[in-house]
Amino acid sequence: MDVKIVKDKVAGGQAAFELIKAGIDNGAKVLGLATGSTPITLYQAMIASDLDFSNMTSINLDEYVGLAEDNPQSYHQFMKDNLFNQKPFAHSYVPNGNAANIEDAAADYEQIIAENPIDIQILGIGRNGHIGFNEPGSDLKGLTHKVQLTESTIEANKRFFDKEEDVPRYAISMGIGSIMKGKQILLLAYGEDKADAIKATIEGPVTPDVPASVLQEHANVTLIIDEAAASKLSK
Repeated sequence: MDVKIVKDKVAGGQAAFELIKAGIDNGAKVLGLATGSTPITLYQAMIASDLDFSNMTSINLDEYVGLAEDNPQSYHQFMKDNLFNQKPFAHSYVPNGNAANIEDAAADYEQIIAENPIDIQILGIGRNGHIGFNEPGSDLKGLTHKVQLTESTIEANKRFFDKEEDVPRYAISMGIGSIMKGKQILLLAYGEDKADAIKATIEGPVTPDVPASVLQEHANVTLIIDEAAASKLSK
């Protein structure tokens, strides 16, 4: 693991952008993208750049189950608002959380990943160490699947909704095995509330109890974290 400690999330977004630009210069064609507040500064740097993504493919990590694509809180809409409307890709894939059969939709999404190998996968991390919506206890080799969200994840996400009961209880997510197929992985983390998860990811054992810890087994991982997120590291 290559760990880069930056001043703040703006510097982190710029550092991540520079790695993505270098990857594109070296032939990267498929980006794995994430949602939530963490990658926003990266997307802002992408929008502000003169890079053209119109010949590239994006594949998103996850989507809530039960929200229409145009729901303001759907990840389809998040990506349009925060990146795609300003920087369109040739093909942009987000899981179909509103499918009649979620299991079939998950299998179809895994096929999309197989047909479009991800060159650079962007990740955030939850306070409990989850990546995507792969909560503690997830299969470290699992593929795209329907997941039940934990109370801690619901609690973390309720700020985006009018009421806690509006937060979906299920999502469709790339599995950890799906994520590990990415040729290069960039994990971004900012803030003191991520410090325990970052310490466990970098310095703890590889365990399903901390899903992100499996990144220790990937050959090409960069963590871009601010000083607060790095505050509990011993090294």
